[in-house]
Amino acid sequence: MKQPSARPSHPSSRHAWKLGAVRIGFAVGSRLAPQRTVEHAARLFSTPFASSRSRASAAQPDSEMRRGTLPIRGESIATYVWGDPATQPYALLVHGWSSFGLRYLPWIAKLREHGLAVVSFDQPGHGASSGGLCTLPDCIATIRAIGKHFGKAALAIGHSMGGAALTLAQDEHWQARRLVLIAPAADIEAAAGRFFRVVRLSERLREPFLSWFERRTGVHARDLQVHRHLPALGQPGLIVHDLDDHEVPWEEGERYARHGSNTRLLSTQGLGHHKVLDAPEVIDAALAFLRGECVGERVVASPNLPFGVC
Repeated sequence: MKQPSARPSHPSSRHAWKLGAVRIGFAVGSRLAPQRTVEHAARLFSTPFASSRSRASAAQPDSEMRRGTLPIRGESIATYVWGDPATQPYALLVHGWSSFGLRYLPWIAKLREHGLAVVSFDQPGHGASSGGLCTLPDCIATIRAIGKHFGKAALAIGHSMGGAALTLAQDEHWQARRLVLIAPAADIEAAAGRFFRVVRLSERLREPFLSWFERRTGVHARDLQVHRHLPALGQPGLIVHDLDDHEVPWEEGERYARHGSNTRLLSTQGLGHHKVLDAPEVIDAALAFLRGECVGERVVASPNLPFGVC
């Protein structure tokens, strides 16, 4: 789900040059070789940024953390564990697109103080895990396999695309008792639309692009819209979304709160898409939610809003 920012605050000349070259290539390719262009665009959309691996390598966890790997769907998935999930209730942390499991380091000490073991991991193609291409269904399947290995979680936290994957991973075989979703993406078709606008890909290639996704994953992107699945989830959920998020609009977080049967929305401002993940006030709000305190607002659904009510 690669979504280069449509409005980088201070793009470097190298970034601007590379983005300009991609745009020119797609503009020409859309006319001269549309099928090849769609394949190239879909692979770019499904390839995590290389910075996911370099930032993961540079992270410095504490000495309590234990590294491991799990074989999942032909890939070696890197895991990070604090405490003992076999004997303690545990929190599962799910990172976002082009991020990595150790991105949650600011959360660990406070989760441990609350008596939780902690499990995090790198999705395929991210951090220290193997793989190249990664789609939302790949992420969902990986979460389910991690959950099967460690058992049901007392708490699960997901950021961005990880919030969508975590929500869609809930089924009769694995659930978390409470969900905290931070700046969660709600709609892969909308994400594809943002990608199209950033790289200036012709709109007439949208359906072939989505068809590539369906052929690769066996799932139509429309079936992964979270509002279609949220009413079936009954566990308490807290959605945190910043009003100034320019990567995943606040409206997508609002959609979670509107369609979730037991979900509240906490809106922040000035944190954007990335700072919201480790802002102290967000961590404190999530821990208050974990303790059973009332956090955020209950969203009143209306059929007049986009996607209405289910």
